[in-house]
Amino acid sequence: MRHRYDVVSIFTEYLAPLELSLIGKARRAGLLDLRVHDLREHTHDRHRTVDDTPYGGGAGMVMKPEPWAEALEAILDEPADSTDPAQPDPRPLLIVPSPAGEVFTQRTAEAWAQEEHLVFACGRYEGIDERVLEWAAERFRVRPVSIGDYVLNGGEVAVMAMIEAVARLLPGVIGNPASLVEESHAEGLLEYPVYTKPADWRGREVPQVLLTGNHALIARTRRDWQLRRTLERRPDLIQALPPQRLDARDRTVLEEAARDTGGEDADPLS
Repeated sequence: MRHRYDVVSIFTEYLAPLELSLIGKARRAGLLDLRVHDLREHTHDRHRTVDDTPYGGGAGMVMKPEPWAEALEAILDEPADSTDPAQPDPRPLLIVPSPAGEVFTQRTAEAWAQEEHLVFACGRYEGIDERVLEWAAERFRVRPVSIGDYVLNGGEVAVMAMIEAVARLLPGVIGNPASLVEESHAEGLLEYPVYTKPADWRGREVPQVLLTGNHALIARTRRDWQLRRTLERRPDLIQALPPQRLDARDRTVLEEAARDTGGEDADPLS
């Protein structure tokens, strides 16, 4: 399967970082077909207007529906290189960054990495006329998505974050696939702390367990570190873990960590 990502924006230069690092390398290697489209090319007045005042009053401007419809139709008119017959719904997935959308997570990235065609609509101002999403739902699978509980000036930053999170999961993009398994959120936990040479740096030593060569002990210790770090920084992730994901040792580590920070009666799983 060749993966195709289309991005529509009025600030196409904002997406220039997608030419860099591993994502840029994946594009040049043909692993990812990433196309950036200028919304203003689908306007028909000399000012290339993409926004207007909101019906009902209120501050700010709203993005006009017709340029968006024409831009999305143009993307659909560009046939994909191939169609995966395993896809139950052949319509592209249209992602609309919005603080009113569902929250983007690592699980979302994993699901989208299985998609053949993603389209990202970078809104600006007060957002895109709601009728565009209603109209698009007949042609796309529409997903308003938020990268966090805050507001940005536009969707470009969110789209770059989402594309990087998804594209790095595609086969061949990351040089060592094993690193994807060990990183933060891969299994619902934060990543363990990492160290490199020298073993003694400014009076701070690397934990001795990492120098033992005992790989089973190192793996167990790193798991303990993950549990403690996640409980300290993101207790909500611990509470969301399915019970079957925790063995007896995990529960002991969490109980000890909870007592260290919250007293004898603290229960990290409640």
